[in-house]
Amino acid sequence: MNHKPLANRVALITGASKGLGKAMALALGEAGARLALVSRDPAQLGITAVAARERGAEAEVFCADVTDEAQVTRLERQVAERFGKVQILVNNAGINIRKKITDFTLSEWRSVIDTNLISVFLMCRAFVPHMRGSGYGRIINMTSIMSHISLPERTAYSASKAGLLGLTRSLALELAPEGITVVGISPGPFATEMNKPLIENPELNAKFVANIPLGRWGRVEEIGKLALFLCSDDASFITGTDILIDGGWCAQ
Repeated sequence: MNHKPLANRVALITGASKGLGKAMALALGEAGARLALVSRDPAQLGITAVAARERGAEAEVFCADVTDEAQVTRLERQVAERFGKVQILVNNAGINIRKKITDFTLSEWRSVIDTNLISVFLMCRAFVPHMRGSGYGRIINMTSIMSHISLPERTAYSASKAGLLGLTRSLALELAPEGITVVGISPGPFATEMNKPLIENPELNAKFVANIPLGRWGRVEEIGKLALFLCSDDASFITGTDILIDGGWCAQ
């Protein structure tokens, strides 16, 4: 790929304040993308923005709850005023609540579905019009290995991610004639802040890693490099699919 394969492309990343979202933002920014960083945490977003700017990227912070229709409408207007049209949309915002189904409240269930699935509908509806007519557009949805397999007490999360995979496939077919690709990334076990308590417990960590065929946690930078490839011209024939990056977890 070119040194700056995404030069002057505008990339919007939700959930960009930490973890995988931050890693993808930094990778796209280093490749020349102009970054619209979105989450509900302005302080953490600011840290991501500083890190991106230190790598030479143009980055702006936008605080928004992407499950709220009015806030997404406002976000679209603010991003357009600052950057113009968005060419790359990374739908990374997500939450997980682990409970037995009989212990879930309806509010908790809806919060998972709203964050992991409804937000993607709202963001795509708002920003797909930006991509039309240019012959280029990239949408990356963070689908998760729970789109393919599951575990106990993951009913809401698995339901949301399986639904997101279906959305990804259908939207890819809808937008293919316009040269806009839609791809899912399904991460397995990654060393993020969410998994820090497990990683820092030597006994539990050893048991967990023993179940990963490659014998280690994923590094967030590996997600960033995958996202960069999918946004490049080299990936223009990849759409309507889902890429597992899980150390072999789903092959078992």
